[in-house]
Amino acid sequence: MHAFQELSEKFDAQFNKRHFPHSPKNLYDASQYILQIGGKRVRPVTVLMGNELFSDLIPDAYSVANAIELFHNFSLIHDDIMDKAPLRRGVPTVHMSFGESTALLAGDVMLVAAYEYLNSIDPIYMRPIISLFNRTAKEVCEGQQLDMDFEKRDTVRMEEYVEMITLKTSVLLAASIQMGAILGGAGGGNQQHLYAFGKNLGIAFQVQDDYLDCYGDPEKFGKQVGGDILANKKTFLFIHAMESATEAQKNEMQELLKISGSAKVQRTLALYDACGCAAWAKDLKETYFKKAMESLEEVAVLSSRKTELEKLARFLMQRDS
Repeated sequence: MHAFQELSEKFDAQFNKRHFPHSPKNLYDASQYILQIGGKRVRPVTVLMGNELFSDLIPDAYSVANAIELFHNFSLIHDDIMDKAPLRRGVPTVHMSFGESTALLAGDVMLVAAYEYLNSIDPIYMRPIISLFNRTAKEVCEGQQLDMDFEKRDTVRMEEYVEMITLKTSVLLAASIQMGAILGGAGGGNQQHLYAFGKNLGIAFQVQDDYLDCYGDPEKFGKQVGGDILANKKTFLFIHAMESATEAQKNEMQELLKISGSAKVQRTLALYDACGCAAWAKDLKETYFKKAMESLEEVAVLSSRKTELEKLARFLMQRDS
């Protein structure tokens, strides 16, 4: 098994090129723009890791990984428009640089490009891979809709939020690892254990993301700190605060949903602190991380072959950006 960093370099070497024509310039420059920003590219590299867990790396794994990375960036472009996000990975978002209409089209052509990569793989893998990809793509859209719906609600139950995060964020990581396992010839049981590993790791990652949105260093985090608060997102921290706050604190939090500006962020964070949200979020992250590692343990291959996935999981949980 190669280490994540080695596979990341292999992936980047073949992915870091222009994936689109040069005309119409505004459309395809916008599509290429977000890819040049980079990122950790965890999802496509886990396709390669899932393949290597069961067999030697095959060329089709790169095609599937490319499709995953293009789909992920397509979803980010559209999410940023819906969230009115000014920054992505520390630089202006696509819609801020090219306008909303062009950004929408740029995302659309990225999705088409993803399918072109999937259509290039060996037909023996195509049906299960595309079936899983399509299911996952629909779930990501469902999760994004739930996320927007929650912004309009005063309260959201914890189980509703976990379902939304699972759909919006976790299923893509889970599917990426499972697709790699399919390419590696894994049986159904091992595929499901890896899917559960990715799903729970994705939820743990989102708990951490919610935490960093409130308590992270903006220079390291690459996003506007307090952005979730400004957007009235019902995050893990918000929901926990509402469930543990006094009546007076609950009323204040409801009033804060109606205002905007830096005062909204500071007053909300003060309430989060009063409710012990930071320590609670760290404990919740550990709960989901433990579930992920238990699923990885169930995968029926030599423990030594799973070491790199375990290292990746621990690295993701230690990030501060």
